[in-house]
Amino acid sequence: MAKELQNLSQMLVQVVTIQLNKREPNDVSLQPSIDLRDKNILIVDDVANTGKTLFFALKPFLATSPKKIQTLALLERSHKLFPIQTDYTGLSIATTLQEHIAVETEGETIKGAWLY
Repeated sequence: MAKELQNLSQMLVQVVTIQLNKREPNDVSLQPSIDLRDKNILIVDDVANTGKTLFFALKPFLATSPKKIQTLALLERSHKLFPIQTDYTGLSIATTLQEHIAVETEGETIKGAWLY
C-alpha cells in the first residue's frame, strides 16, 4: 500500500507498524516511534469486521495531535460493534457472524482471501 501511495503522491510516505494485543486491546504500540504531529495518517487493516481492531489502533495516534486520520480495509464485512467506518474499502463482502475471512500474504504480495 505504501508503494502505491508513493507512486500516486509527492508526499513522503512512512510505514509505521501497529502492535496490538487483541486479548488486551489497550496495549497498543507503534514501531518505529516517530513524530506524528500535524501528519496525515492512514490506518490500514486487512479485514474490517466489528471495528474493534481499528478502534483500538487509533489510541496511540490520538495522543499525537495528527492533522488527519483515515482508515482503509482491504475487505469490509460490516458487522460493526464499534463506531468505526472505513474511509476506503477494497471489497465489501456480505457474510454471517459465523463465517471468517483469512487473507494470505507472501512478503508484500497478497496471495488470496478465503471465506470459511
